Amino acid sequence: METQPDALDSLHTLLLTAPKIEDFLSELAELAAKVVDPPASCGVTTHYDGKPRTVATSDERAALIDEQQYGDDEGPCLHSMRTGQLVEVGDQTTDYRWPEYRKGALDLGLKCSLSFPLLADGDSIGAMNLYGYDRPHAFSAIDRQRGATFAAQASTALTLAIRFVKQSELAEQLQQALKSRSIIDQAMGVLMGQQRCDAETAFALLRAHSQNNNRKLRDVAADIITRLTGHPPTSSRSLDTTNPSLSEHGEQPDT
Repeated sequence: METQPDALDSLHTLLLTAPKIEDFLSELAELAAKVVDPPASCGVTTHYDGKPRTVATSDERAALIDEQQYGDDEGPCLHSMRTGQLVEVGDQTTDYRWPEYRKGALDLGLKCSLSFPLLADGDSIGAMNLYGYDRPHAFSAIDRQRGATFAAQASTALTLAIRFVKQSELAEQLQQALKSRSIIDQAMGVLMGQQRCDAETAFALLRAHSQNNNRKLRDVAADIITRLTGHPPTSSRSLDTTNPSLSEHGEQPDT
């Protein structure tokens, strides 16, 4: 078995070397499973976009037990995440705190579990769950101590991972916004040429059509470009920085 200090060293190395966020999270769960002796099954949960989500597991059975809790909206994983407390189920057959979850967990062969809160700046950001299938009360006091130490380190790693994901999503959203802006700019140019109007009038025409037909501004703009030019809009961004109306009238939420 990999000793707990070895697991912590591996976690530090993993944080620096994992090439993709998916690889990092998967290997994080596998390392966590080896913290206890004998190795357990591990699922890592976080509340992302307001809902609990399993971001990594060491195996498929851990994912199924996590999902059982999400479906029932109860269980040690969710309780640990919501309260920021360690939750231990010594014997799943005799633990009735979450009756609906208990049934599903027993069907999946679960005998015992440990759920460690993942904390960042004092706030709970998730839970690291260790599931045992061999026998009840399989986790010792040393296992609990090792798991708590690893969970504290994993909290920092997971915080960085979530931050990376959010930054990536923000970058993708920005890229999509730039593409939408480019298409709107092109449609305004087409309308200005056809209607012999200024940019303000062209944008007003686009927006009126968008509202009257309950369609997104970008989709309306794309249709106009295709219909009037015979070609779909290009995705490259070409801003006319001399036109003040473009910075004033970027794509806005339809009302």
